[in-house]
Amino acid sequence: MEIRKIVGQVTPEERAEIQALFERRNGLNELAKILSADNTDLYEKLIKDMGETGTKFQQWWDEKAKKYQWESYPHGNWEINFDTCEITLVATEA
Repeated sequence: MEIRKIVGQVTPEERAEIQALFERRNGLNELAKILSADNTDLYEKLIKDMGETGTKFQQWWDEKAKKYQWESYPHGNWEINFDTCEITLVATEA
């Protein structure tokens, strides 16, 4: 059974930060699907950028979770509603 619970909210500025990282990560993932490893220079840049973006994405969630003390759950994760800036805990009960 899935549990969804609003556990907090971020500022519009904070929302803009994670939205930019979210869109960048998605764009890089789409590029990775079509880019051939034959183009080694571009491929290496893509892999590096994907790693850096993924790290920044996770750091944002870690920093905001600590700042706002969001409720967490084993096997759960947070989602953001980009329209409302609300943070939802999504978890699966065992």
